[in-house]
Amino acid sequence: MAAPWVVSDELWSRIEPLLPVRPAGRTGPKPLPDRQVLQGILFVLYTGIGWEDLPQELGFGLGA
Repeated sequence: MAAPWVVSDELWSRIEPLLPVRPAGRTGPKPLPDRQVLQGILFVLYTGIGWEDLPQELGFGLGA
């Protein structure tokens, strides 16, 4: 069984069309992929950990 914060391909295919398109030519640091950010949010909600305390090895959050 996958961790509860891992977004399955089936779920992601339903969520992704609802997200806004990022504008072209955006400046600044490259943002994390939307799917990773959603998994980070779910991890925070599930575990109660602070966003800034997310482990880097998870690949999302401020530590990434």
